[in-house]
Amino acid sequence: MTMPQISPLAGEPIERADAERLAGVLKALADPARLRLLSLIQSATDGEACVCDLTAPLGLSQPTVSHHLRILTEAGLLEREKRGVWAYYRLVPTAIATIADLLTPPRKRATKKAR
Repeated sequence: MTMPQISPLAGEPIERADAERLAGVLKALADPARLRLLSLIQSATDGEACVCDLTAPLGLSQPTVSHHLRILTEAGLLEREKRGVWAYYRLVPTAIATIADLLTPPRKRATKKAR
């Protein structure tokens, strides 16, 4: 999923299609299990994890974890790589930073980058 170019906080109206794309990504993030998945994957030794490594820490079944991973992948937050019968997931490096930038008012963004 592509992120909008203009922030809803930039002082200009955001286009409807851009708002819908951003809302879809935020909706994917707005679930405790998915937030935990992102943190578990990011903190994994190689920055990636297999579904089989994620079920126990979440206390959820493999199909449920796979469902959440699919939503995060479709939102553009995770990349998936199939290795044999297992799928491994890793964060898309720029995805979270792009969302944070879109939700940071321009003045704060300029101050943050100047430091």
